Amino acid sequence: MIDLRSDTVTQPTPEMRQAIAQAPVGDDVLGDDPTVNELEATVAALLGKEAAVYMPSGTMTNQVALRVHTEPGDEIILESQAHIYFYEGGAPAALSGVMCRLIQGTRGIFTAADLQAELRPFNDHYPRTTLVCLENTHNRGGGSIFPLQTIQEIAAVCRDNDLRLHLDGARFWNACVATGLSPAEYAAPFDTVSVCFSKGLGAPVGSALVASQELVQRARRFRKMFGGGMRQAGIIAAGALYAVNHHRDRLADDHANAQRLAHGLQHIDGISINLADVQTNLVYFHTPNTVPATTFAQQLAEQGVGVLPTAANTLRAVTNLMVNQADIDLALETIEQVMGQTRSPSPISPEPTVSRY
Repeated sequence: MIDLRSDTVTQPTPEMRQAIAQAPVGDDVLGDDPTVNELEATVAALLGKEAAVYMPSGTMTNQVALRVHTEPGDEIILESQAHIYFYEGGAPAALSGVMCRLIQGTRGIFTAADLQAELRPFNDHYPRTTLVCLENTHNRGGGSIFPLQTIQEIAAVCRDNDLRLHLDGARFWNACVATGLSPAEYAAPFDTVSVCFSKGLGAPVGSALVASQELVQRARRFRKMFGGGMRQAGIIAAGALYAVNHHRDRLADDHANAQRLAHGLQHIDGISINLADVQTNLVYFHTPNTVPATTFAQQLAEQGVGVLPTAANTLRAVTNLMVNQADIDLALETIEQVMGQTRSPSPISPEPTVSRY
């Protein structure tokens, strides 16, 4: 299988497996796991923050961040296609009791002016707005990169209005590699940042929430409350630590493969794609109205290529650690073949003779 469904499908490399097998461990809830402690210190230093806390998933780091910054009945502001709103099971309401106010962005990106327009004067009739959340890169925006200058302008509006700023950085490392900005530069405007190890970096498990010492201490309480307190977590943290130290620069390979895939797709009859939308490792493309995305994805899977249908005629392909240039070329051949077969009219069979008696 050439698996392009997500960058979460990666398998640990042999070197990563060795690091996992040899990891020293302790009780993380008691603060005794040396591998977890090293991972947290490494990531905090990379992002220029005081501290970090390791958690099982990006959904948990995002939702703990919401709980850290808010109280029940508060309002948070997000882009309308944000992962926190769209893909996290209604957790803002269920776990933090907050309302979501949505901004319609462009491919997941909105501006300081957009944010300013949504802010309301203080009034007891309104929920209290306390937090703004951004996503970089933006999943449903096609892997779009949030420009640093725009982030800084949004952060200025937040400071002027006593709002906190959180980043869902599930593919933060991709944004850094694509722009050449350091993690510390990109993280600087935010109060809290969630970063993922199990997507582009290829680790088996985990994300970290990075912030000040005070906020991380509060986050540990909610991690425990949400069921994320782990014991000998160094076993999995070792994979994340190896990924952070060895796999960040190679994300450029995924971006190059995404460009190769996108440019190949534009030459396949029946496929439509906007090349300008492909900025990192996510490639969204479209089938004709007569070819449902779910049907096309199933036919591709039968031929050994995995992609993910995301709308009636839209599919997502994500380049990742497990896919090389040769795989991309073979995937393109398969997509072209299946599309040709799908669009070809079936031969007309003669009407069967049916007895009237």
